[in-house]
Amino acid sequence: MSFKLKEITIFTLRFSAYGLAVAFLFLLITHDNLLQNISFPSTFKPNHYSFNNAVESAAPAVVNVYASRLYQEKEYSVFQNPLLQRFFGNPSESTKTRPNSSIGSGVIMNKAGYILTNAHVVQDAQNIGITLNSGNQLQAKLIGLDTDTDLAVIKINLQNPPTIAIGDSSKLKIGDIVLAIGNPYDFGQTITQGIVSATGRKRRGISFFDDFIQTDADINQGHSGGALINIFGELIGINTAIVSRSGGSEGIGLATPINQALNVMDEIIKNGEVVRGWLGIEAQVLSIEKIEGNIKVDGVLITATIRNGPAENAGIMPGDIVLSINGENTNSPEQIIEMITKLKPGMSVKIKILRGWEERELTAVILQRPAIRFPL
Repeated sequence: MSFKLKEITIFTLRFSAYGLAVAFLFLLITHDNLLQNISFPSTFKPNHYSFNNAVESAAPAVVNVYASRLYQEKEYSVFQNPLLQRFFGNPSESTKTRPNSSIGSGVIMNKAGYILTNAHVVQDAQNIGITLNSGNQLQAKLIGLDTDTDLAVIKINLQNPPTIAIGDSSKLKIGDIVLAIGNPYDFGQTITQGIVSATGRKRRGISFFDDFIQTDADINQGHSGGALINIFGELIGINTAIVSRSGGSEGIGLATPINQALNVMDEIIKNGEVVRGWLGIEAQVLSIEKIEGNIKVDGVLITATIRNGPAENAGIMPGDIVLSINGENTNSPEQIIEMITKLKPGMSVKIKILRGWEERELTAVILQRPAIRFPL
């Protein structure tokens, strides 16, 4: 019995070894054909062991951005002590000019030399300099910025600048591999790698119109405005911020989707700013506790209106429930933001509200959204 068991064991091990050998030979022979079913862009040549091809195609279009500012600071002396002023009088205030600078990154978007970056990198800057991946240094001009999305457009005068291939951020899937390119801590151009952790991250308090790509690719100070690319070297996001308790990367980076960034860039180039409609309300999702008699209603609760804003001038009051705008039902503040911001200033909209038990239809004239952060 033991002899027969020994034979069976030897037989099993022998044919297991044969099977592994055959599998190894199959993989060795078919290795070069494994990627044939993957659809690559025609200009992309896959490297089986590296993302070097993607980096080489995208990195030349990513620049370091240096913004400098001068601000006036009051100087105080011991003579401003009230006790000393009794003896020496009240001295005149003096000011001193102090420099302030910030570093970030940017992406050259087209042959005209327009560069996308973050608004917080270049806002209030008197001088903007950029350094190309090649080491060349140039001055840049601020074309415009949009604090609501934390995006800005600057421009350089350079004949035939390197540009980047543009991807489609709407096609991103959770788990896709991405690479972040930027200038962290002014180390120089740096590449980090991760995956798409989430899409559509909203209302993180970083910008008003949040719709971020979340990634665990390391994004640090100085990465802001840099490129988030896919494995084909296509730009799919503008690195914007990190969520961190320490100030360093903790695996939660946020990037503005390129589809949104392109719309903002086009508006800034065309108008110098992004023109958005504005209603002047604060709103929240309607809960059943807010409705008298627990009657089910789909709508959005108005919690406040801005003085002399379009909503207040139309007669909308806190406590009203917005049921529809121009006949389209409303069910979230985010939906109202999307509907109103697409409208041009001066347009009239029909707003159906529920006040108490009575439905009313009011007309509001949309204004341009103020540059400072107001509600919807």
